[in-house]
Amino acid sequence: MSEKRVRATLAERLTSRRGAWVSIALALLAIVAVFGMLSGAKAPSGNDAAPLASESASVTQLLTQFDDGAKQSVLLVASRDDDAALTAADLAALNDLTPALDAESGQTASPAFASEDGRAAVIQTQLALEGDNGAKAEQVKALRGVVAEHPIDGVTVQVTGGPAFGADITGAFAGADFTLLLVTIGIVAVLLILTYRSPILWIVPLAVVAIADRAAGLITSAVGTGLELQFDTGIVSVLVFGAGTNYALLLISRYREELVLNESHRTALAKAWRKTAPAILASNITVVLSLATLVFAVIPDTRGLGVSSALGLLIALAFGLFVLPPVLAVCGRGIFWPFVPKPGQTRVQGRAWRAIASRVVRRPVVAVVAGLAVLAIMATGLLGTSIGLSQTEKFRVASESAAGLEVLGEHFPAGEAQPMIVIANTSAVDEVVSAAEGIDGVIRVTVVSESQDASLTRILVTGEPAPSTPESLELVGELRTVLHDIPNADALVGGAVATDVDARDGNLRDLLLIAPLVLLVSFIVLLILLRSLVAPVLLMLVNLVSAVAAIGAGSWLSRVLFGQDALDLQVPLLSFLFLVALGIDYTIFLVHRARAEAETFGTKQGMVRAIAGTGGVITSAGIVLAGVFAALGVLPLVTLGQIGLIVGLGVLVDTFVVRTIIVPAIFSLLGDRIWWPGRVPGSGVDAPSDDSSDAAPSLGGESVHDEQPEAILR
Repeated sequence: MSEKRVRATLAERLTSRRGAWVSIALALLAIVAVFGMLSGAKAPSGNDAAPLASESASVTQLLTQFDDGAKQSVLLVASRDDDAALTAADLAALNDLTPALDAESGQTASPAFASEDGRAAVIQTQLALEGDNGAKAEQVKALRGVVAEHPIDGVTVQVTGGPAFGADITGAFAGADFTLLLVTIGIVAVLLILTYRSPILWIVPLAVVAIADRAAGLITSAVGTGLELQFDTGIVSVLVFGAGTNYALLLISRYREELVLNESHRTALAKAWRKTAPAILASNITVVLSLATLVFAVIPDTRGLGVSSALGLLIALAFGLFVLPPVLAVCGRGIFWPFVPKPGQTRVQGRAWRAIASRVVRRPVVAVVAGLAVLAIMATGLLGTSIGLSQTEKFRVASESAAGLEVLGEHFPAGEAQPMIVIANTSAVDEVVSAAEGIDGVIRVTVVSESQDASLTRILVTGEPAPSTPESLELVGELRTVLHDIPNADALVGGAVATDVDARDGNLRDLLLIAPLVLLVSFIVLLILLRSLVAPVLLMLVNLVSAVAAIGAGSWLSRVLFGQDALDLQVPLLSFLFLVALGIDYTIFLVHRARAEAETFGTKQGMVRAIAGTGGVITSAGIVLAGVFAALGVLPLVTLGQIGLIVGLGVLVDTFVVRTIIVPAIFSLLGDRIWWPGRVPGSGVDAPSDDSSDAAPSLGGESVHDEQPEAILR
């Protein structure tokens, strides 16, 4: 059975009177089964920032050999509200607090010791952190509860340190996913209403996509737990909503056109499905393959996001192709009320897009120069951009841990909050301590404990620089260089700052590896679809420039509007991946349509007709995708907000600058040479002028031409 016949048979089964109900019933059974079996599935809670093979990760693993290895230091930072020096009574009250702290933590807290200026004091204790992130957050919350139960008049006591930061992150995300869901649904609903101009139609695709998102959340959580992955569920949800809505837009737009040409809405829907299914499938495969390249990443979050996002998009594809059509078939033609498409209606559509495209192809040099100039200006935002946020900069909202760290840095050596952890052979401890003490920037070296078999020793090295500053990163590097040279010491340097160093190295390695792979995947897809060499090369170059421009503009806006002086470590790679993978979709829709039109009208006029025919629906899809990525800004972490800003901006730039101006201009300049080494049958003939009205049956935005290709893919 031929591919076309298979598509026709499947389309009929999905949309026929009986087949639609059967399809809906099977879909409901599958949904109920997934929801029932996986109702308790939770997203993995791992938070490893550095590669698992890194030195800092090795230190974390070795700590399990120590009786106190699971213990982490927590600091209570006290300062007067009037910024005056702490009195003797204040210090006495702080020391009176320690018995209650000991009772809660089961550990022995240090006496309060004041800073040199006398305006702050610190109590150090430990927590034996066990369980998942939620359980650890409860331990920190309990400690803060003890502080609240023992107030000191005129003194503020803040709990900070690594565990406190983790607790604040967990607390900040409490309810955040629900907020993200509501905001995303709201954005999609508004945009769908504006697109469809119907108070009814938007409900169906939104409901289907929302169910797909819930199913994707449960399935990815279960798979992630089984494979021991870690990833951000917010990004997965945004991708499912964005892609699922785009698939719905493509299908319903074509369905609306077919309703003008067919008496039976089921016949119209079946034709629309056959004509759009290959395009939707090609779009999905492109993004999924691009995301699949993340399995080569060394950063656990990045690798986990690739697997979970690819799985989520496959679920969105299944709902878009096999759940939405039968639901539309059951609802009938009236779902488009009040602008119900009827056979015989005629309306000229796409005039605005046709006019823009015509101007571009008449003056292609000016268009290319202007478009590239816009991208170049945007790319200048990369100048002065730094990579890596400190712990205090990662929160979009205020947190006690960040505030406490700021007070600590003002009155104590900032490195007190997060000392470096050195694990070395016990036989060489004296040499390690002596070498560490001789390094500039080290203010204290403390031998803490021995491993259970006494072969290893745990040493804390306190540095002067604040954590995550360039000076602290350099200190880690110098410490490692010195200690690695000590014979028979086998010294390893870990801790929060060392983890930051390894995370930076790992993210850079991932960027240099994954970015070319994403470009290669997109190039191969274009090569296969267009059967050309010139077009894919030029399109990939334009796509690359567009992605870089979006990252630059997003970085500049982050600095100017939000005061964020740097991009977080994962932002460049993930932004680049989403921009290239998602941007190439719209390029595929446009250029393959242009190739089909070129067979009759020539390359130049074929591109004009392609812009006119696809402008409305692709622009709507781009705006929806930009909107759902912008929703990431409601989450409390700056990282996600930066990704949402950059990708949302990049999608809009790709929609209105790259696809509308630069690409048509390039095709106009090269003409039929763009298809080399292949050629377009029939191109080069005297094509009919495209300045005619080209009236065609239509409703709601897209023109319907007899020569319109039945799909992006054949």
